[in-house]
Amino acid sequence: MRVEKDSLGERQVPDEAYYGIHTARSLENFDIAGEPMPLEIVYGLVKIKWATATANAALGMIPADKADAIKAACLRVLKGEFDGEFKVDVFQAGSGTSSNMNVNEVLANIANEALGGRRGDRRPVHPHDDVNLGTSTNNTFPSAVKIALVEKASAMLLSLRRLVEELHGKEREFKDILKTGRTHLQDAVPITLGQEFGAWARALEKDVRRIESARLKLRELGVGGNAIGTGVNTRREFRPILIRALGTFTGEVYEGAENGIEITQFMTDLGEYSSALKLLALDVGKVCNDLRLLSSGPNTGLDEIILPPLEPGSSIMPGKFNPSACEAVNMACLQVFGLDAAVAAACGAGQLELNTYMPLIGFNLLRATRYLERACALLGEKCVRGIQANREECARHFEHSAGLATVLNPKLGYDRVAELVRESLETGRTLRQLVLEKKIMTEDQFNDVLKHSTGPNL
Repeated sequence: MRVEKDSLGERQVPDEAYYGIHTARSLENFDIAGEPMPLEIVYGLVKIKWATATANAALGMIPADKADAIKAACLRVLKGEFDGEFKVDVFQAGSGTSSNMNVNEVLANIANEALGGRRGDRRPVHPHDDVNLGTSTNNTFPSAVKIALVEKASAMLLSLRRLVEELHGKEREFKDILKTGRTHLQDAVPITLGQEFGAWARALEKDVRRIESARLKLRELGVGGNAIGTGVNTRREFRPILIRALGTFTGEVYEGAENGIEITQFMTDLGEYSSALKLLALDVGKVCNDLRLLSSGPNTGLDEIILPPLEPGSSIMPGKFNPSACEAVNMACLQVFGLDAAVAAACGAGQLELNTYMPLIGFNLLRATRYLERACALLGEKCVRGIQANREECARHFEHSAGLATVLNPKLGYDRVAELVRESLETGRTLRQLVLEKKIMTEDQFNDVLKHSTGPNL
């Protein structure tokens, strides 16, 4: 063990650790979640430190050799070489100070070794005076969360777009399959199976746009604003240089906050992104519920589609297959609802110049993004892609649907059709059978009515 000092006194730190005394205290104090801060956020912090070192060197705030050592340390961390050094619990200091200092200490010690120093010496590179120079946890941590989400959202949107394409594929495949539509879970007017899949695809396309719009706002960063966003102890040029360096390093486009004080206090942009994820979860969950209903049975349900079986569905009922993919995705969607509720409450709980719930906000948003990325992939690849239509059952339901009466109204009139419906219910004969038997219409005329029964504009 080595002994390090801070404003509270001395504390032992393991010799092999690249973190320092601040991290050691955090590891002792915080163990509520039992989970460390996600590496995506840690890596977001590291990317900011790389850009910070670049800006400080450009302004002559630190020597070039220090800046180069810090930047080299950042690259090593981003390669995963030091992942085990970032163990601080999610539920920590509300601004994320524990994780920010964890990163500062690790980078400083890596840089010190590269420059001939020793771990824990705080020279020639100091975690506060050099690595953290010009920044504060209060703007660095939420900026790191946004960087992590901007990058993670790309993978999630890719997964979502692939799901949309799978749905469009089924829209084309099933475009000629007439079936009964249902409102209030009761028979309604005709629809094609393809139209149902097309509606689901369109709903998720809207979710793509909502998420892209919310993601765009995450590119406004408060980094460089220091403690409360005023930029105290920094030069005017510092933030623009930092932002440009960050964009160059990450390959993403970021911009400095229009009002650094506002963006330090208000987490509403993150709340909007969370809301967009919740809306996606609502829509994906609705699609899953519809798939489960349409595939219910097979002998005592709707049985209009056949979902690909993933696994045996029962430990006691042989030959049973459950809509397991839909059930797993439904659970993920429900979890996203809960995460959004926590994020919304946290975004509104800030006080005065700071929001002290940032670790929770970042942690929950990363989880929600990850869940939806994997849920969309599962639903698209292992469910939608393999769906088959039960044409015979769709046709049977269609012919027996009371909703067919609606499309006969323009030809036969409301009263006459109502009488046919009453007779159909009493005798069990279909409307087709009754119309043809009574010679009200020819079969060609009846089929022509059905041909246009799914609407003129669809």
